[in-house]
Amino acid sequence: MLTNHFLSQEERAELALFTQSVERFCAAEIEPHYREWEKAGQVPRELFAKMGEHGFLCADVPECYGGAGANVNFSFAVIEVLSRLGYAGFVGGLQVHTDIIPPYLLHFGTEAQRQYWLPRMVQGNAIAAIAMTEPGAGSDLKAIRSHARRDGDSYVINGSKIFISNGQNADLFVLAAKTDPSAGAKGVSLFLVDASAPGFKRGRRLEKVGQHAGDTSEIFFDDMRVPADALLGGVEGQGFVQMMRELPRERLIIAVQGVNAAKGALDATVRYVREREAFGHSLAQFQNTRFKLAQAATDIAAADAFTAACVDAYRRGELTPEAASALKLHVSELFGRVADECLQLFGGYGYMAEYPISRFWTDARVLRIYGGTSEVMKELVARSLLGR
Repeated sequence: MLTNHFLSQEERAELALFTQSVERFCAAEIEPHYREWEKAGQVPRELFAKMGEHGFLCADVPECYGGAGANVNFSFAVIEVLSRLGYAGFVGGLQVHTDIIPPYLLHFGTEAQRQYWLPRMVQGNAIAAIAMTEPGAGSDLKAIRSHARRDGDSYVINGSKIFISNGQNADLFVLAAKTDPSAGAKGVSLFLVDASAPGFKRGRRLEKVGQHAGDTSEIFFDDMRVPADALLGGVEGQGFVQMMRELPRERLIIAVQGVNAAKGALDATVRYVREREAFGHSLAQFQNTRFKLAQAATDIAAADAFTAACVDAYRRGELTPEAASALKLHVSELFGRVADECLQLFGGYGYMAEYPISRFWTDARVLRIYGGTSEVMKELVARSLLGR
């Protein structure tokens, strides 16, 4: 596992046992049903509750809010295992729930907001989503049009969001809206929206190229009324600052997903080329096969080391936005290359849905888009080198 490089021997042993329990859970509760969930376009919400029962959700949330209070490696280990096993569709929504939303509450939420939402998220009884992307505002978060108007002891919110992971299942949406449209980025605020709020509407579940078990949806707000205490942290105009602070962890967890999915694609390919024969020899005996696999393994090892270093920096509170952007760029591009090279080694069978490499290949593409496109990542890294 990549995230144990900087741990003590005792911590490594504990993490290994935890990882084994996640693997057993996957074999019993996910693998037998995953193809069915891909056809359905989403996992059942009961899966979150089952994971909560086993302690697999929000592992680094403090004990006072129902979590295990473990170090972040345990939360990331869940993503590592599921990514390596090829469950990227579920991982996309799971990492939002367990790794992206909790820090917003812990770092910016009021005590009442933490006490209300975090225990339910740890248990899997409340599923979380992040509602920032809009039809006309993807990576450019300053361009959002959803707006919130204070009305007595409530806010009235209008707008829409798109590409929302967990959109059909979620109970909690961390929603970005403008409370002062004239103030640019300083006019953005974040709200903790309960899906039962009047005026909230779920749109269609979107059909995607890959990550078919991932519930990705549109959502709409038509004079949606939320209580004033739904404002994250109780302060207007802090939304953009809050989002910028939490983006490094979001990009870090995407990298954790990508490097482990690349490992899973490589593992599946190694098994296949050992068994498959062509021209009287196993594919594993051909020099092209051996060189392709060697290059993939070497590239993954380098990305693994980069990711582990960034995980350690995050644990120490030293992960910079620039490093997180560079990591996300490198790993997402790497996963795409590895998945493509591995699928090629499967030949025609690689293009068949029944072979797991096809899932790795289709699932890989979106990692270069969500969490900030590769082009945006390059711009952020360039700014760190050259200034604006």
